[in-house]
Amino acid sequence: MTDSAVETSLHLGFDETRTKVILRTTEKHRDDLVQLAARFRTGGQLGPLMASVELDDLLGRVQAISAWPHPAGVVWAADLQSLVVGVLQDAEIVKKRLATPDHSGEVSAEDVSGLLGSDWQAELSEFQHRDIAKLLSLQHGANFSVPGAGKTRVALAVYAAQKAQGKVSRVLVVCPKSAYESWQYETAVCFRHPLRTHVFDRSLDQWAEVLIVNYERLDRALSTLAGWLKSAPSMIVLDEAHRMKLGVRGTYGAACMALGPLAQRRLILTGTPAPNGSKDLENLLGFVWPGHGQRSVAQAVAGGDLAYASTVLRPLFTRTTKHELGLPPMELRMRYVDMPDLHAEIYSSLVGGMSTGAARDDLSSLGKTALRLLMAATSPALLVEGASRYEPLAYQLPPLEIPQGDSLFTLMQNLPDYELSPKYKEAAAIVAENAERGRKTLVWTTFVRSLTTLAQLLQKYGPAVVHGGTPDRDEQLRRFREDPGCVVLISNPATLGEGISLHHVCHDAVYVDRDFVAGRFLQSLDRIHRLGLAPGTDTRVTVLAARNTIDEVVEARLNQKLEFMGKILDDPSVQQLSDLQEEPSVAAGLAPSDIEALLGHMRQNRSRS
Repeated sequence: MTDSAVETSLHLGFDETRTKVILRTTEKHRDDLVQLAARFRTGGQLGPLMASVELDDLLGRVQAISAWPHPAGVVWAADLQSLVVGVLQDAEIVKKRLATPDHSGEVSAEDVSGLLGSDWQAELSEFQHRDIAKLLSLQHGANFSVPGAGKTRVALAVYAAQKAQGKVSRVLVVCPKSAYESWQYETAVCFRHPLRTHVFDRSLDQWAEVLIVNYERLDRALSTLAGWLKSAPSMIVLDEAHRMKLGVRGTYGAACMALGPLAQRRLILTGTPAPNGSKDLENLLGFVWPGHGQRSVAQAVAGGDLAYASTVLRPLFTRTTKHELGLPPMELRMRYVDMPDLHAEIYSSLVGGMSTGAARDDLSSLGKTALRLLMAATSPALLVEGASRYEPLAYQLPPLEIPQGDSLFTLMQNLPDYELSPKYKEAAAIVAENAERGRKTLVWTTFVRSLTTLAQLLQKYGPAVVHGGTPDRDEQLRRFREDPGCVVLISNPATLGEGISLHHVCHDAVYVDRDFVAGRFLQSLDRIHRLGLAPGTDTRVTVLAARNTIDEVVEARLNQKLEFMGKILDDPSVQQLSDLQEEPSVAAGLAPSDIEALLGHMRQNRSRS
């Protein structure tokens, strides 16, 4: 795989995105190139003498290159050659780990302290020692531990050990903005001499040892970050790695896949690695082990035996569970509410009026349909455009009599005059009961107007409100944590689902609605249930759902996703979340299978009407 005096008959190198490999040949071998490209699932001709293959496809079938009729003339670009050699070595290590229980030559938990170098000073738990040892035993790795298990510190310890051995000298951290504070804190306290850390915006600190960047900025800064990684032996860490679960099909994933091969060591961190099923896990492990990770997952789950798949895949990742952390259990309850007559009639009319045929052919259309139905299950009035996207619904209390003869459209526009949303009524009852007991409540709802409406209805409890447009987010969180007069925080999982801890002040959560994104649901649960809870703490979560609506579809789909993730991770605590205890009432990230479930719900409602 090196240049020589022999005439080049086939040259392989990266394309500009670094997610594909370009194959070039000479006129003499043009037919051979056509045959070679056909050996790859993604192979395609770019011209008579040029073809392309997706990187992961080539790495998974690299042995096909050996069939080239003129092997002495095969030349690899140096950076691609380095990646291929590394992947082949990794594949051999992974293959051995998957095939045999023999762990000779691997790092043990007892070895870890001696490998971290003289500059390391942070304390590590028993589980962190175990996770670090497992990650150091592989060239690249995945840490799927639950939030609160210290994944940031584990990643820095892996870096410290690699740095002490002279294998890397800098680390690129890709993470959500909400995780910046954690990385800045840990890089300062874990080492006797704090690591020089820089958050990348428009400028770049060339001397930074730790460079932090958010997923949203990756695509625009790809060339700059690639240059930084290549200028010294580097490690790359993807924190909350489920953000790139779409792989090369997503903007974040394509950027991560392009940067990954430039690093000597790749590490991903996420507590929710398979929020929509095995494809998510395939793409994550495809970043860690290009060409091998995706195939390992696909083969493991192909038979449908998830217990077997978990056993097969377990050597490829480490996970500390909530049970291992000694967290007291969380009580999850499901409360179904009945829609008032007018609410139910409007909802049924909305479902019947939505075209499933067009939606089936247009995913974006179906996604909007799902969001509209989620709104309508809470209150159809949310679908009526307000003076601004933040304007709350103006409920008439007590409600007025429903006028006779008005059209459903007119009644929907004025629905807050006639009926109070049963979900809002239920949420208010729960908040009131908790406040009476001196307990604070975290209320989750997807839509901004739903947030502002609840803030108005719960005004007497001094609500803190946080959504994407909140200008004083930190002050709102401070009030909830410190002000005894503020006993409720209202937010949406897209804004506060990651990166904050509320478990010291709040032990009650209410979901007014949920969407199809299982990972976001799991992440949001962990805001009040994480390491640091006092023994015996009673953590209670209540999910509200309107009967005979899309809420029941969401419930069924989330159950299936959580059951899959729990089994594949061999973590009963995740599986238990798919079995919420139903109790009586006291007052849209769509996967293909979500689409079928949603269309089924719409067909069923159309047949009723």
